[in-house]
Amino acid sequence: MPVLLFLIDTSASMNQRTHLGTTYLDIAKGAVETFMKLRGRDPASRGDRYMLVNFEDAPFGIKAGWKESHATFMTELRNLQATGLTTVGQSLRTSFDLLNLNRLVTGIDNYGQGRNPFFLEPAIIIAISDGNKLTSSNSVQDELHLPLTTPLPGSELTKEPFRWDQRLFALVLRIPGNASVETEPLGGVPPDDSPITPMCEVTGGRSYSVFSQRMLNQCLESLVQKIQSGVVINFEKTGPDPPPLEGKSSSPTSGFHPPWHCCHKLIYVRPNLKTGVPIGHWPIPEAFWPDQNSPTLPPRSAHPQVRFSCVDAEPMVIDKVPFDKYELEPSPLTQYILERKSPHTCWQVFVSNSAKYSDLGQPFGYLKASTALNCVNLFVMPYNYPVLLPLLDDLIKVHKFKPTLKWRQSFENYLKTMPPYYIGSLRKALRIMGAPNLLADNMEYGLSYSVVSYLKKLSQQTKIEYDRLIVSIGKKPPPEPGIKVRWRGGGVSLAQRRDFIQQLQSLSGEAPALPVELNPKEFQGFHLALLNKGLKPQSFRNPYDIPRSHLLDQLSRMRRNLLNTSVCTLRGQDSDQLHSVPIAQMGNYQDFLKAAPQPLRDADPEQPKRLHTFGNPFKLDKKGMMIDEADEFVTGPQNKGKRPGDNNINMPGGGPKRRRCMSPLLRLGRAYTPPVSPSLMFVPSAWFVSDYEKIFLLLKQIQGTLDTRLIFLQNIIKEAARYSEFLFFRTSRLS
Repeated sequence: MPVLLFLIDTSASMNQRTHLGTTYLDIAKGAVETFMKLRGRDPASRGDRYMLVNFEDAPFGIKAGWKESHATFMTELRNLQATGLTTVGQSLRTSFDLLNLNRLVTGIDNYGQGRNPFFLEPAIIIAISDGNKLTSSNSVQDELHLPLTTPLPGSELTKEPFRWDQRLFALVLRIPGNASVETEPLGGVPPDDSPITPMCEVTGGRSYSVFSQRMLNQCLESLVQKIQSGVVINFEKTGPDPPPLEGKSSSPTSGFHPPWHCCHKLIYVRPNLKTGVPIGHWPIPEAFWPDQNSPTLPPRSAHPQVRFSCVDAEPMVIDKVPFDKYELEPSPLTQYILERKSPHTCWQVFVSNSAKYSDLGQPFGYLKASTALNCVNLFVMPYNYPVLLPLLDDLIKVHKFKPTLKWRQSFENYLKTMPPYYIGSLRKALRIMGAPNLLADNMEYGLSYSVVSYLKKLSQQTKIEYDRLIVSIGKKPPPEPGIKVRWRGGGVSLAQRRDFIQQLQSLSGEAPALPVELNPKEFQGFHLALLNKGLKPQSFRNPYDIPRSHLLDQLSRMRRNLLNTSVCTLRGQDSDQLHSVPIAQMGNYQDFLKAAPQPLRDADPEQPKRLHTFGNPFKLDKKGMMIDEADEFVTGPQNKGKRPGDNNINMPGGGPKRRRCMSPLLRLGRAYTPPVSPSLMFVPSAWFVSDYEKIFLLLKQIQGTLDTRLIFLQNIIKEAARYSEFLFFRTSRLS
């Protein structure tokens, strides 16, 4: 389930308008919605999780996180406003911490026990900015710097703030304010030269320099294609170059390396077709040999440094021994391997310092071109597989799973050269082969007790931090008390002042003494008040509430208010503005209900409660409504004959069709209980008078006290009143 995090620049510079008439912030919001529509075409997008972060301070900058719904994401996106500074570094650190918050709890990083490519949470951060200078409350920065301190527990276990399954892409808006006459260049979108570009390249992503709406749509389509499940690995050549192909000369070595020598690319981790989750067997080794006496773990780099040797080797595969196969993203390295057209040879891969007595380490897999020469695959095998696989092959074919003493000694020697964290994977592989008893159950995994306790403690702390952050998301930052006044006179030299000559003349007595400067200590802690946006502006009482652009309109309103008044007192507001509500606030009916006074209770609690009349004025509360005999009569089969008075109309096929009753009182399928008023209680209807004698005979036949007869009589009167009112409504409707 990929995570798509949008980092929206909400600095004040995003309010600049383009030649299209929209601001940069409006274009950013539209880009997010367009991306979601393009992504929705893929059936795999059902499991996507969208997050939203802006440039506010944490945690107020997190608008949608792990628990927020899609509706909350869209609401927060539309409510974004461009007010603030361009704090890209702090916002990126907040985004990475939000993504890494749940990793220690789930344990997918597997610190100190190898890197499992099949344990991943693929995430893509899409930053949309204007590419202006990086501003903070202290200064303007030319380079991007991420804060080193973070409240996330366990951040010291990784050198970088990101992980190998997280990539950063940046859309830098460069759309001009005036329409350009020059034609747009065809081809791909070039990268931008803003400070965020190096950060994108480090994570395995890239930046886009957007100059038009067409280029923006092209970038969005490209980003949708880059949503792949995989991890980023640094591939670096070790040893000599391979011999040149026939008919081609060797590449010149004039001080620079070919691009295929070092590549920073993705390997695709495909999910299983049955379970939908990636399945693997072998990890990529750590860059250190684990020490059981070490109290701490050395920090690892976000992307593993995998070295490949260009010496041709024979690919080794045994039927019953599992292996993992990952496809490499197209790169100069894959292009170079495919050009050699040798699908039956491979290049072994290593991780430096992974072995106990070797700097380069032992091979854990190999790079090999596919048979069809359309891609390059990374095969991850057991550690030092050239030694293990022949042993297992002899165990299966020669010894028939009955190892000899010599074979066991060779196997024990191999286990001494294998990192201890491979024991779990090797035990599972032997169980699949059918030899589960070759490894003892009490073999150590290589982590000391202090390291295991530390990792458990970090998991608990991360869970607490996760719960704290989830609660804080959605809360608004506290209002600022004001703008703090700082005295800057102390930092200016006397020679740099404009009145330097006057100061010298006043000191020498040639000119009158200048007024004494204010003491800065008198205004320590002084704040300038800020405009409270929550208060409704009083444009008829406070002239400072009138915007500069509305001065003429307000003057005409005040003149009309003065001349049209008939009493001595003037009104405090214009009648037109009294009922004027911005379009963006017209649908906030729930906020209006919260501010409205508490309504009085109903006189008859048995009657159905009528909901608010916002929209349909006939809404009724259907809970607890009873259906009586009169309603059953309405919902029963209706007479489809002709209406009275329509006998002179002859229509083919019988009488005219009955119109649908639009009255909420007689609508089919809706229970309605008319109110029982005193007038209907004591004024007998026609049915009541005609059957008076029958009711009297029924009262005589009832055995019981007088109270029982009175209760029966009251029920008869209520039913008669309801039936009478039903006939009244029905007769009036037909007439």
